[in-house]
Formats: sequence, structure tokens, C-alpha cells
Amino acid sequence: MKPAVLVVDDEPAIAEGLRLTLEREGYVVETAVSMVEAAARLDAREFSVALVDLVLPDGDGIGLLRLIKNRDPDIEVIIMTGHGSISKAVEATKEGAFYFVTKPFDSAEMLTLLGKALERRRLLAETSDLKRQLAEQMGYGEMLGSSPTMRRVFELLDSVAASDANVFIVGESGTGKELAANAVHAKSPRAQGPLIKINCAALPKDLIESELFGHVKGAFTGATSDRPGLLEEAHKGSLLLDEITEMPPDLQAKLLRVLEDRSVRRLGGSRAVPVDFRLISSTNRDPEAAVRDGSLRQDLYFRINTVMVELPPLREKTQDIPLLVKGFLDRFRLKHNRPVEGIDPEAFRRLLSYMWPGNVRELEHVIERAVLVARGPQITVADLPDALNAGAPPLSAIPPAGSLEEIERLSIVRALESTGWNKQAAAAILGLRRPTLYSKMHRHNIPQRRA
Repeated sequence: MKPAVLVVDDEPAIAEGLRLTLEREGYVVETAVSMVEAAARLDAREFSVALVDLVLPDGDGIGLLRLIKNRDPDIEVIIMTGHGSISKAVEATKEGAFYFVTKPFDSAEMLTLLGKALERRRLLAETSDLKRQLAEQMGYGEMLGSSPTMRRVFELLDSVAASDANVFIVGESGTGKELAANAVHAKSPRAQGPLIKINCAALPKDLIESELFGHVKGAFTGATSDRPGLLEEAHKGSLLLDEITEMPPDLQAKLLRVLEDRSVRRLGGSRAVPVDFRLISSTNRDPEAAVRDGSLRQDLYFRINTVMVELPPLREKTQDIPLLVKGFLDRFRLKHNRPVEGIDPEAFRRLLSYMWPGNVRELEHVIERAVLVARGPQITVADLPDALNAGAPPLSAIPPAGSLEEIERLSIVRALESTGWNKQAAAAILGLRRPTLYSKMHRHNIPQRRA
């Protein structure tokens, strides 16, 4: 059965004629003679296309077009009129109409238009699905990655975001712990509330308690008025405690009490203030080692560790480097208005072979610097920091014996293995275009995926 079509026209002969014509072609058709009746039909079922007369007894087709698009932007609307004008056609198109057709029209013309409208609806839906799938494959929130490791991280973040569970994000500096926290908050039911971020390592020890819990007037020298703490400001939202292992142990005990009682008492105050927030914690240390050495209270660790998310270092997911490089390159080219279009193969190889002790944050800074200093349309080795150029390893150890075909096949396989079989990255290492790499893989009988 073909999709449902809504016909809105106060001329019975036209409405009935369209209904009979369309039903003969297998469409499900409902008719309405006014905006009010059309709105009732739209409430009762879903339609793929609406054929709307420009002049209606209780309004005009442009107004109904707006109503339809507000309720369901995916419905394609064809405006029909016996009083065609260029200005009305332009207005209808601006409001999202698929076409503006002048009466009288024959059945064949309308069926052709209807088919084209349905085809556009299908293509737009497919494009939307592809964009969604691509976004799901390539990243989560502001985090980019397509490696199996990062896809598992994204799946875990997505599964926990909708809950109110405490999340503990663990990873080396520069792996994107704050971006992960942003994504969890943005996709949670608390997204409309605040996300309060506290870097426990950055706050001075003599101020952190006041910053967290707030204080009342006269609580200490300089406390000239009541002030709520960051725990109160996170009410109805989320609280990120970054580098929680750097929080003094006595404050960890007070934080644990807040999490148990869901209330906070300001310094110098006697009244408990209710607080309701989702706790997200992070650390760049091994949390179990922090518990053993006393940096992190064991009881607090158990409380904050409902779900642990471990972010891998960049050296363990090198196949994500091409995607990250492209994302950073696009961003900084626009930000700094620089005509840098890409990166040459040798410079790309240096990026892939570097160990990245600073992880994704270091890669981001390297690409921004390269965009700023590049003298041509491509980033070259000369545009990279000295650390990336010092002692760069050879592309691959090629045996002295063997035919050129054997050497080429071995080079391709080793490049693929070094990038986790990422074709784009392997092509960059080899100095090839990706289609050329595919062609050579086919000639050498190299499988598309690792067995």
C-alpha cells in the first residue's frame, strides 16, 4: 500500500476527483474542506504528502502549510490554486512547499508531482539516517573516534547518560575526560540544568571547602555575606569533580556525607540545604592505586564508581588519528581563516608514528600550530614541532631480497598492520591516494579487512 495523502480543498469536485485518482493508484487518501478539519486529520494519523488549496474558507493555504510544517516537517506539501501568482509561489516555497501548481491540472501531472514529492521525502529521510549513522560511527558529542575501542566507549557513555548513576571517568591527561562529561550531561534528563565543573587540583586548599560548600556571613575573615557553594549551584543539574583524587581527604569525607544525605551545610551555618545533582568524577591516576596510597577514600571510591568509563590514550587508538586530524584541521582553518587544505604524506606519517604523551589535546595543539605556521596549502614536516621530527622511525624495514612485487606487498601489509587496517592512514603512510591503495591491495590479493 502506498503512503497516505491529505487533500485539502473546499471545492467538492476537485477534492473527490483527486481522491478517486489517487486511490486508483493505491494511495490512502483523506480529504478536508477547511484548516480546522485538516488539523483534525493531521492529529488522527500520519501523512506523507498534503495537497493544499491556496484559498480556504477559514484561512489560506500558506497558513495551513506553516501549521503542517510545525507539526511534522517531513510532510511534503503541494499548494494548489486557481489564482496563481509569482509572489504567492515564492512565499509558499520559502515556507517549505514542495511545489506550487495552478488549476486546472490533469491527473497525470498531479501523479507525477506526487511521485517526485515522495521521492524527495525518501531521499531526505535516507540522508538524515546516513548523517545520524555517520555521527554515531565517528563520534559522541564533541568526541571524535571510529576505532573499536572508542565505539565501545561511546556505547557505554550513551547507555549510562539517560540514567542518574554516578559516572567515574578515568584516563590520562588530554584523553578527553571533560568532553566525555559534557556528553553525558548533554544527553541526560538533566541537560536543561547546569553542569558545574570543579578542578580539585586547581583550587587552593584553603579555598576549596568554601567554594564547594559555600559559607554564611562571618564564617571566616572576609566572609562579608552569605554565599552558596558550587554544590548548591549544581542543583537539578550535574556536577563534575575533575581530578577528584587531588581533593583533601577531610573534604572527601564531607563530600561523602553530602552524597549520602543529599544536603549541604554551608561553612558557619546550621541549616541543611537540599541538593539534587548527578555526580561525574574524573582522574588521570589509577584510582585503585590512589585508594591504596590514601589519596582517595575507599568509601568515596565505592560511592562515585557506579559506572567507570576508561578513556584510552591516543597511542592505543592510532587509527583514530586521521579522523581527529581532519576534524582539527577543518576547525582551525575556519577559526584562523587560513587556506590550509590538507597535510602531506610524510608529515602525516610523523603524526602516526609519534607516541603522543599529551594524547588528543597535544594533537589538537600541534594541528592548530601547524595551521598557523603553514606557508602553503598543505601542512609539511617543517610545520610540525621538533619533537615530532626527532628520530622519526623508518616507514618499514624492507628485506633486501625479493622481487619488487613482494616488497610492495609487504610494505602495504605492514602499513595496514601499523594503523589497525585503517586504509586512509595506511595510504598516507605509503604516500598513496586511497583508490590507488585499494587497487594495489586487489592486485596483491590483500584482504580488505584483517582476518
